[in-house]
Amino acid sequence: MSVQYQITGSAATEIAASIESGVRSGQLAPGRTLPPVRKLAADLGVAPGTVASAYRRLRERGVVETGGRAGTFIRQRSAFTPAGTLTVPSGVLDLVSGEPDPDLLPDLASLMPRVEISPGNYRDGGPCPDLLDLARDRFAADGVHGDLTVTSGALDAFERGLAARLEPGDTIAVEEPTWSNGRDLLLSAGYQVTPVAIDGEGPLPDELAAALAAGAKAFILTSRGQNPTGAAVSAERAAALREVIARHPGVFVIEDDHWAELSQLPLHFVADAAERWMFVRSASKPYGPNLRCALVAADPETKARIQGRMQMGHGWVSRILQHFVIAAWTDDAVEAQVAHAGRVYAERQAALREALADRGIDVWGRSGLNVWVPVADETAAVVALRDAGFAVAPGRAYSFHGHQGIRVSTSRLDPKLAGAVADAIAQASGPAAPPI
Repeated sequence: MSVQYQITGSAATEIAASIESGVRSGQLAPGRTLPPVRKLAADLGVAPGTVASAYRRLRERGVVETGGRAGTFIRQRSAFTPAGTLTVPSGVLDLVSGEPDPDLLPDLASLMPRVEISPGNYRDGGPCPDLLDLARDRFAADGVHGDLTVTSGALDAFERGLAARLEPGDTIAVEEPTWSNGRDLLLSAGYQVTPVAIDGEGPLPDELAAALAAGAKAFILTSRGQNPTGAAVSAERAAALREVIARHPGVFVIEDDHWAELSQLPLHFVADAAERWMFVRSASKPYGPNLRCALVAADPETKARIQGRMQMGHGWVSRILQHFVIAAWTDDAVEAQVAHAGRVYAERQAALREALADRGIDVWGRSGLNVWVPVADETAAVVALRDAGFAVAPGRAYSFHGHQGIRVSTSRLDPKLAGAVADAIAQASGPAAPPI
């Protein structure tokens, strides 16, 4: 603990507020270990239970996490952590960002002549009927049917859907390892989270059954391109998950299909096995992060609640953005660029997966921008790979159980370098068990 910041307070709420203040100011940096409960209690002259309660509040809000013998430490990202910019040292290959390759994104400027831009008015805002018609046809081709609406990206859809169906404090079952941004959103909104282990074919049915039996009221899964592992739900796994969900009719299921247009694998739909469900397909991955627009299919009541709540807030997703999606979906050249990008991403991921397999390291990545490699010591592995010229992400931010691993982004990986990257990973990883 740095002497530059002193935690204060005599009640659990005051101690928690003091730590939050330190996180907001940057004086308690991500990864900083907090004092043990008994030591801080002695320093502040309070009962150990008071400090334990403060730490519990912070954990529930996603500010801190507990790593067993490692103690309690500030999360790498929370609602209170100052935003930072990822910096990859000069001469080091970026295998950490997990973002689409800018060179593979279509040129949206070419669509400008086809985008309808008008002053509009508040009365006529809302989802564009033409966009909903296009989405309905696209969804139906994948076996997805439901009432449709539009949100400002996938996370906006998650937040609105959960607010429509759950209360803060309710438990949500999520994949393990999981997309850290999604988990951090849930924690900062006051939900409890419980992990459901996955393998290369998606969430494990027995794990989901246990989470729902223990009281989880919602379940979030990724159809394809799971972050951080690259897993994709298979037909057999989808059928098994649907059986589990059908035995728990009150559960709310959210299915994230952000990789849809880029995927080389078919969709095996799960969510509508529940009475309350939502299916989300964002435009950001195939068409660019600035296109903050997601199409949502849901049961009628969920859709009505999401759209009604939006009308009482900011009203609707920009009609200009919606018309950009319409233009992109109906432009043959843009769709050809997206299809090409999907093939290139698959080739890059496959090159690393196969190179790792040749060195005795099996990974799950079959879809998306990443692969997950279990390691014996992720800190040592990240440092060793950086020294070898490759920047990768440590796994702690993606794991509930503290499984040691690294996330390797293949979005910009030249397949010719896959062998060199695999050699470096093999030397740095050490023996480790799969994270399930």
